[in-house]
Amino acid sequence: MIGKILGNRYEIIEKIGGGGMALVYKAKCKLLNRFVAIKVLRKEFMYDKSFIDKFNRESQAAASLSHPNIVNVYDVGKEDDIYYIVMEYIKGQTLKEYIKSQGNVDPKKTLNISMQIARALEHAHKNNIIHRDIKPQNIMITEDNQIKVTDFGIARAVTSSTMTQTSNVIGSVHYSSPEQAKGGFTDAKSDIYSLGIVMYEMITGILPFNGETPVSVALMHIQDEMKSAREINSNIPINIDKIIKKATQKDKTLRYHDVTEMLDDIKLAKKNINSDVIAFKDFEENSTQVLPIIDENKLNENKNIKDKNEPIPATPDKNEKQVDKKEKKPKKKKKVAVLAILLAFLITGGALAGFFALNGIFSEDEISVPNFVGKTLEEAKLEAEEKNIVLNISKEEFSNEYDEGIVIEQNKSEGRKIVEGSSIDIVVSKGIETVTVPKITSQYSNNARILLNDSDLEEGNVSEEFSDLPINIVISQSPKSGEKAGKGTKVDYVISKGPETKITTVPALIGSNVDSAKNSLSAYNLAIGKIEYKFNENVPEGIVYKQNYNSGEEVEEQTKIDITISKGKEPQVEPEPEPEPEPQPEPEQGQEEDEEVEPEPEPDTDEE
Repeated sequence: MIGKILGNRYEIIEKIGGGGMALVYKAKCKLLNRFVAIKVLRKEFMYDKSFIDKFNRESQAAASLSHPNIVNVYDVGKEDDIYYIVMEYIKGQTLKEYIKSQGNVDPKKTLNISMQIARALEHAHKNNIIHRDIKPQNIMITEDNQIKVTDFGIARAVTSSTMTQTSNVIGSVHYSSPEQAKGGFTDAKSDIYSLGIVMYEMITGILPFNGETPVSVALMHIQDEMKSAREINSNIPINIDKIIKKATQKDKTLRYHDVTEMLDDIKLAKKNINSDVIAFKDFEENSTQVLPIIDENKLNENKNIKDKNEPIPATPDKNEKQVDKKEKKPKKKKKVAVLAILLAFLITGGALAGFFALNGIFSEDEISVPNFVGKTLEEAKLEAEEKNIVLNISKEEFSNEYDEGIVIEQNKSEGRKIVEGSSIDIVVSKGIETVTVPKITSQYSNNARILLNDSDLEEGNVSEEFSDLPINIVISQSPKSGEKAGKGTKVDYVISKGPETKITTVPALIGSNVDSAKNSLSAYNLAIGKIEYKFNENVPEGIVYKQNYNSGEEVEEQTKIDITISKGKEPQVEPEPEPEPEPQPEPEQGQEEDEEVEPEPEPDTDEE
């Protein structure tokens, strides 16, 4: 797979992970010039039509999810026999790796991580997507400590044929709910159970159930009682222990109704880390009993309490019963008559008291209620003292309309007549409720809107600029992250339009020499590309006679322009002359050519 290009766009660079159903690769998106993660379906599932149909349906659904705590799914595709999903590439580590490095996670960190996972599940469940494979291996922690839940929708595509595959798939049984272990119906409450197991592992550093085989672990989830987190470590906050117990009840009806309810408890536990604030009845003592419906249970409890408080009467005989009935009837009538008389007196007395009060019979000096709303607390108190009115601060509330210390409400309206010395309840402003502005830079614009909404802030002016960042990534924000701002404050931000594409015109290079060609390209913000030298009998040596883009053509700036330069006329190679034969001496006249000529005798010079 390394080096392969999928969808004519994604170049596979390296393998970065794998599971029972798929392998994960790091890839480069050539179109947007960014790194992505590509999950490729294993070959053994490529011919299971029912699995592929579910895989495609669920992966498309997962691509519709958009939340800062969920890994973005960019694309889904098929090429030949390869089914793949293109996802956001995350730099960081899995939660499993983090737990191993820490041993066990700090309580506040545990709640913070759990809160982000719960938010991701809440968003998915609202979009009718059930994860079904929540485990630390599927939860990423980014370099800036943001939680990202992966593998949405894929786990839901698991069929019975996948449950006996590799150990990576079977390993999920440590976090599976009892109904999943039984192969029964699973829903959002199955994700809640798995999140409870993940919380257990984070806070204790160990899994609640471990066995030699996946089947034995599954049976433990179905049959065995889980040792509480506080039994492992008594220093674990009781709130976390209660959340885990409620989330991991074997009976689905006893778990949280939905993940939003669980999220509310996690938030409450985070604010009250050392206080017992989570309401949960521990059913472990009676775990083997069949529990009645909760309403009947309450009624039975109330009945038992009542029965314990009342004395048990002796059983009368028939004659006594008849006598009792006769005696009780007149007594009952007398009681009703007395009560009716008393009630009539009370009503009449109240009416007379109200009448006299309205006519000032019981009043001393009446005054009109002044308007305290809009005044500072000090001003209101001074005016109340002058008119002999007692001011009671019933509560303090945040207000976007009134500054801190201003009266925003009073229980008796202006102009109403009251007796001196009467009291008036007022509500005082605590000013604008402030929140911390989240970091939305480097986030996609849709994630930025979610983060602002979660922080009770509003989207302000959104503008676009060219940048080296991918399209729709937030470049800057105002107010900046970490600053305090009032609830409802509008946050302005700028998103990227991607790199700016500048167009220029290709100059005419033909007829110029190499230096002139380079200068011309530089003047038009273009770059020199390949330079070839070829013989050309029609163009003088050193002159450009060809360019790969025509002059006047519009191209992006910094485009490389290839040119061809003449080496002049190709020289002709002359053939080498044939060697001349050596000359032979001519024979003397009258002598045959073949006749040998005897040398003449030398003259005798000696004298006798």
